[in-house]
Amino acid sequence: MANRPTVSVTFAGCGDAFGSGGRLQACIHLRPDGARPVLLDCGATSLTALKRCGLDPGEVDVVFVSHLHGDHFGGLPFLVLDGQFSGRAHPLTLVGPPGTAARLQLAMECLFPGSSTARRRFAVRVRELAPGCTLQAAGVEATAWEADHPSGAPALCLRLTLAGKVIGYTGDTAWTDSLTQVAAGADLLIAEAYYAEKAVPYHLRLADLELHRAELASRRIIMTHMSADMLARPDQHGYETASDGLTLRI
Repeated sequence: MANRPTVSVTFAGCGDAFGSGGRLQACIHLRPDGARPVLLDCGATSLTALKRCGLDPGEVDVVFVSHLHGDHFGGLPFLVLDGQFSGRAHPLTLVGPPGTAARLQLAMECLFPGSSTARRRFAVRVRELAPGCTLQAAGVEATAWEADHPSGAPALCLRLTLAGKVIGYTGDTAWTDSLTQVAAGADLLIAEAYYAEKAVPYHLRLADLELHRAELASRRIIMTHMSADMLARPDQHGYETASDGLTLRI
């Protein structure tokens, strides 16, 4: 019997916005067998994170962005410019919530004036994904639900289907019942667990995952985006946890 396709999942960066525990910001590298990789979020430290893991940013086909905060979105100008100066030739597709195109232009002009209109050998294609909608990019199907996390644009909880595997991603959000749909039957749910018990507005806690565990019908859950509070509790919660450089296959 032929081997079933798999997807390699590398947490190039899995930290929060403030570098808790010295971790890099959100950047999850997904490589289906026989296909170019895609990214799930691209925080400001993503180029460093990818290169530290030996992953070539120039190979990335698509970036799926959950929301427009710097620790999830802020690496995009650097990714584009890295491609420009490294000789990238194939297109780069960026999929994010409504407002992504305008915010990217502003970010590029803020960080590197003139960069948003510079000529390149490759196209940068921005596709905006609204909550409740589905699109396909480079063979990946992405479905979005609205997250409870203000970022100046709708924030998304995402569900990606690639190479026959389903990956759910909460992004940053307070508990919302749509997370049960994100998780339903997924091979992997990547879930924020910012604090253990402390209620921080617009963020998931370990306590929320515990309370709703029976509703999260994924085959596997791995926690990410943890604060110092969570990092001080290793192996005390019964869940798998991400770490920078962790690679798994699903």
